[in-house]
Amino acid sequence: MLPNSMKLNKQTEEQLKKLKQFTGITPNVSSRIAFFRSVESGFKYSAETAKKLDGSLVLDKVTWLGDTQLVTELVLKQTYPDLDDKETMAAWAAHVEDGIAALRNHKSISSFSEAL
Repeated sequence: MLPNSMKLNKQTEEQLKKLKQFTGITPNVSSRIAFFRSVESGFKYSAETAKKLDGSLVLDKVTWLGDTQLVTELVLKQTYPDLDDKETMAAWAAHVEDGIAALRNHKSISSFSEAL
C-alpha cells in the first residue's frame, strides 16, 4: 500500500511547519486532518498534475498516519485502486496539500479548532 518512508512536497511541508509555529500542532497531526478534509471535499488526485515530493521531512508512515493508518490506506485503495505504492504516496501527498490550503493561515489553536 503506502511505502514505509513518506514525504511531501517542500511547499506543503513549509505550510505544516508554519502551522506548528502558530498553533503547536505537529506536522504529522495536521497532515492527517488535512488529508481527511481533502477527501471529504471531493478532491481527486491526478498523476498529470502531481508535484515532485521534494520535502526534507521524511517520516515513516506510522508517524505520519498514526492511528489513522488503516483508514487512510483503505480510503486511498478504494479511491485509487490501480496505483502502485509510489503513486499512492503521491496521491496522499496531494490530498494533504489540498487539505492544508484551508488550514494553513490560522494563527492560534482556537481559530484552528473553530475551522474544523
